Amino acid sequence: MSHRTIHFPGKQRFELRSGPGDPAVISYRQHGDKVIIEHTYVPERLRGKGIAASITQDALLEARRLGWKIVPDCSYMESYIQRHPEFNTLLHKP
Repeated sequence: MSHRTIHFPGKQRFELRSGPGDPAVISYRQHGDKVIIEHTYVPERLRGKGIAASITQDALLEARRLGWKIVPDCSYMESYIQRHPEFNTLLHKP
């Protein structure tokens, strides 16, 4: 099954759909030069399939492309960045 993450800037969220039903979601708030990652959600039926890691990586790659500085207010995002230090340069340093 293929997965594709879509960025919805107007909704301040990323969505990853995999079949019918609710998508996996990363929501954020943008404040000037920083983007606060608020929440990562994966529906029960998609858990344990690497969906959270996939949408998180896609969101961070888009953040890099857009020049965002990230504030991970979501425990999953924070732990993902700790496990993948190549994304440390995206962290907002006040």
